[in-house]
Amino acid sequence: MKALYSTLLGLAALVLPLLSIAQAPDYAAFKTNDEENNIAVFKQASPSVVNVTNSRLVRSFRSLNPQEVPQGSGTGFIWSKQGYVVTNYHVVQQADKVSVTLQDGTTYDARPVGVDAGKDLAVLKIDAPAADLVPIIPGDSSLLEVGRKVIAIGNPFGLDTTMTVGIVSALGREIDSVSRRKIRDVIQTDAAINPGNSGGPLLNSLGELVGVNTAIYSPSGGSSGIGFAIPVNTVKDVVPQLIEHGRVLTPVLGIRNIPQPDYYRRMWGIEGVIVMDVVEGTDPARLGMRGIKPNQRGRIILGDVIVEIDGQPIANEDDYATILEKKNPGDTVNVVTRRDKQLLSYEIKLQPSPDQ
Repeated sequence: MKALYSTLLGLAALVLPLLSIAQAPDYAAFKTNDEENNIAVFKQASPSVVNVTNSRLVRSFRSLNPQEVPQGSGTGFIWSKQGYVVTNYHVVQQADKVSVTLQDGTTYDARPVGVDAGKDLAVLKIDAPAADLVPIIPGDSSLLEVGRKVIAIGNPFGLDTTMTVGIVSALGREIDSVSRRKIRDVIQTDAAINPGNSGGPLLNSLGELVGVNTAIYSPSGGSSGIGFAIPVNTVKDVVPQLIEHGRVLTPVLGIRNIPQPDYYRRMWGIEGVIVMDVVEGTDPARLGMRGIKPNQRGRIILGDVIVEIDGQPIANEDDYATILEKKNPGDTVNVVTRRDKQLLSYEIKLQPSPDQ
């Protein structure tokens, strides 16, 4: 009897683990709703993501023949079936040659179509078959809220097609672009963004583009949970202009205000945009707006300083350019200036950029 009991225990020890295995859920088939969403977004968007590499021609001391030297790499994404690729300006800055590699490993030489250093955006063109190109789906960044899930896909540290997941940490941030212009309404996220992610897409849970990853805040150079992305609504304004004109066409007021204003503003300790001169035949000239001029002793006399446009305060050239970027040629704007401690108001019709 004792021997039979021992035998039964032995059989139980063998059978019970097998029964547990048989009853355990299939891990490969079991996914949470969030995991299923992550996988679906990655499968939908990753074919749109590309690797962007740039190189420069360098002449060595030992040879007169220039050699192609890799300068860096980043990420981009397909904008349209016509072969347009969007990335960051700083990814392709100062490059002599740019290459774009699709998800299938095919590499194409890319030519620059247009850049906007002030928004850190660039458009490239590759001659790839339309059938091989999967354009990204633009979303609406105005619908974002702090706490919403976002997904970044890029090529950090050269590791292609890497996905990270996080949330929108903050909205309405401002960061400096390569040109020192402020990029406004920037998205802050804790999704891991590292060197190489620049120019890659930030996506919502529908797989739609909501931002272009552009920078990280990190003393060490690695992800520290603070990344920034240019909102897609800015991208949708800028990219069509870069494709059509090669740059963003901003209407002009009819004044000359660069490059001296920063020097004079510091010298006089004032805020606003100093009118250096007015352009003949424009509303500022007709309405009597004044630029700076020397007196009989050669001392510079300050004229009008623009302090407000359409009710929005103007502290510097960045504020001035940001407001005009939102206007169109033919629009009439109310410009308030300060001259000799007096506020003056002008109704001015904006003119097309000289290149329009």
